[in-house]
Amino acid sequence: MFETCNEALQWIRSLIPFGIKPGIERMEWMLDKLGNPERRIQAVHVGGTNGKGSTVCFLWHIYEAAGMKVGTYTSPYITSFNERMMVNGQPISDEDLIKAANMVYPLTIAVDHETDFGSPTEFEAVTMISFVYFGLLNPCDLVIYEVGLGGRLDSTNVIHPLVSVITNVAMDHMKVLGNTIKQIAFEKAGIIKQNTGIVTTAEHPDAIEVIRKKALEKESKLFILNDAFTFRPLGHDSEGEHFNFDAGLRQFCQLTIHMKGEHQLKNASAALMTVCYLSTYCGIAVSVEAIRIGLKRAAWPGRFERMMNHPQIVIDGAHNVQGTEALVRTVKRYYEGKTIHLLYAALQDKEYKKMVQLIEKAADDITFTTFDFPRAASSDLLYNASLHAKKRQNSNWKAALHRMIGETGEDELLLICGSLYFIAVVRDELLTGERLR
Repeated sequence: MFETCNEALQWIRSLIPFGIKPGIERMEWMLDKLGNPERRIQAVHVGGTNGKGSTVCFLWHIYEAAGMKVGTYTSPYITSFNERMMVNGQPISDEDLIKAANMVYPLTIAVDHETDFGSPTEFEAVTMISFVYFGLLNPCDLVIYEVGLGGRLDSTNVIHPLVSVITNVAMDHMKVLGNTIKQIAFEKAGIIKQNTGIVTTAEHPDAIEVIRKKALEKESKLFILNDAFTFRPLGHDSEGEHFNFDAGLRQFCQLTIHMKGEHQLKNASAALMTVCYLSTYCGIAVSVEAIRIGLKRAAWPGRFERMMNHPQIVIDGAHNVQGTEALVRTVKRYYEGKTIHLLYAALQDKEYKKMVQLIEKAADDITFTTFDFPRAASSDLLYNASLHAKKRQNSNWKAALHRMIGETGEDELLLICGSLYFIAVVRDELLTGERLR
C-alpha cells in the first residue's frame, strides 16, 4: 500500500502503457465492489470537443459564489496532479489522495486477475479515485465532471448526472471517435441519460441531428443554443467580454466574463442554461448576484492567459483545429496591429499541419519547438508543415522561450500555444524560472 503521494502517483503513471481502452465495464465492476460511491454524487457531466474546461470553470465559480461546496474533476492538469480533483478550487490533499489510491489499488489488481476485462487504464484509475474522494471522503453539494475522451465509452460515463452538457462537436481524436461529425457526435451524445436535461452549444447540423435523436430516445429535455437559449455580444474591452443571455423565461443583461474570446461566450451561455435547468427542474437555485460574481471570477489556467506584462506574454492550449481557429480570432480581436511573436509546439497525433497553417496567420514570426512528451511532434516536423516566410526551429524549448522573451518589445506580444501539455511546462517555467525570480 502507498505511504506517500509520490508512491501513489508512480503507480498511476505505471498504468500509462495500457493506453486508451474505451468501455465502462471495468469501471462498473470496480465501483460495484466499492458499493457504488458515484451514486452518492450530485453531478453535472460536461462533454464536447472544445470548451469543456471553461464551462466547468464557469459553473464551479457560479455555484461557489452562491455559497455551495463544489467539486470539479478535470484533465489534464496544468500545475500539479492534485488539481484534477478540487473542491472550491482547492486541490485534493496528498493525505486524501493516498487514502483514495489505497482503496482503489486493490480493485485494479482484482479486475485484471478475476475478470476478462483486463487492467484499468491510467484515466480509469484516476476517475475511480475521484469517485472515492467525492463520494466517500469529501462529499460536495455538486460535482462537475469533465469527460476525458468522447463520452459514450468514457470512464466518467458511469455517473448519473442531474444534467449533461455537450459544448460542441468537431473533428478530434478521429482514430478513437470516428472520421465524421455524425460518428463523433454519436460518441459525445452517449452521456445523455434517461429523463435528464441536456444542454448543447453544438452548431453543426449533423451533430444537432444526432444529439436530438439521442435526447428523444432517452426522453431527455434538450436545450440547444440559438433555439432554447441565445446570447448577444455587447463588445469587449480590457475587462473581457460583455453580453446578454436569454433563455425565454430567464434573462440576464450586462454580464461580463474575464475569459477572453467570443467563443467563451458560448461556454458561459452553456453554463448559464445549465444553471437555469438546475434551478427549474432540480431546485438548485442561485441568485443573479451569484451568477454575475461567478462569471467574473472564472479563470482557467492556459486559456488565453496573460502571464507577463513586460513584455506581454499570453499562453493558450489550443490543441485542435477548432481551438486554433478560435485562438486566431481572439488574437486579432485583442491584439490587432501589434507585432506577434509565436512559439509553437504540438502533438504529432493531432492535425498539426492544419493547425500550423492556421496559427501562422496570426504571427509576424514563428519559432517551432518540441518538449519531453511521448507524443510530441519534433520541431522540424512542425517547421516543414509551415508556409510562413519568417520561421525558425529550436528543439530546446527553454532556450527558445528565453531568447524570445529577450527579443519581444514592450509594445509587442509573445504568444505561446499548442498542446496543453506544452503549455503546462511553459507556464511552470514562466512562474518559477530563474529569469523571473
